Amino acid sequence: MSAGVVFLPVLAYAFPPFLVAELSFGLRLLFWVGVMVLALSVTGLVRKLMLNSPLLLNIPARDLAYAGLILSFFTPSLWLLAWILFTIGGHMAPGAQTVAVYGVLLVAGLVFVQRNDLQAAVALSPDIEKPRLAKRLPAGFNGQIYRLTVRDHNVDVVTSEGVFTLRSRFTDAIAEMEPVPGHCSHRSHWVTDASIAGVEKTNGKTFLKLVNGDLVPVSRKYKPMLEQDGLI
Repeated sequence: MSAGVVFLPVLAYAFPPFLVAELSFGLRLLFWVGVMVLALSVTGLVRKLMLNSPLLLNIPARDLAYAGLILSFFTPSLWLLAWILFTIGGHMAPGAQTVAVYGVLLVAGLVFVQRNDLQAAVALSPDIEKPRLAKRLPAGFNGQIYRLTVRDHNVDVVTSEGVFTLRSRFTDAIAEMEPVPGHCSHRSHWVTDASIAGVEKTNGKTFLKLVNGDLVPVSRKYKPMLEQDGLI
């Protein structure tokens, strides 16, 4: 807190917002105080959203999603703050493109500083109960299971850490996924609900699109249940 009391006035004196030197010191100070408040509020909100969403936490480009969410909240707020202060000071408010450039630069700094905080928060967040099937995967496995696919007398377990093949009946493998919520989409495919990112249709056929990019077919037998549960 004491560092902020010293740093913000120095920042206001040395770096006028958007290089508009005519802006009064008071408005400059209000601008940088507002930027700090926005930065803390937005990163806190986005971190909470990430931690409460298994879908966002488990996508391969988690850091990119983190940056994108911060940018989508922070930039419009930054533009509104600049518009209010510049209007009060009798100056033309910066355009959206200029604010967007500043937004990207500031967000890059925020993500760089906050990235380790997010990773630490993820590490400290309560673990979701692991399915029994995870015990049959290689030692040290700590990823997320996306889907199961039967192949001959084996089951391919597709995860965030790769594909592992187990000697198992398909029904037994599905039973060992409890308590993780999931659905059969086809007689040969079972997917976790959290891994479903969307639905795609190709040549009249329906596929579930998973967070890792996989397309899993949906058969007519299982489609009504997926629709009933709001997954497609």
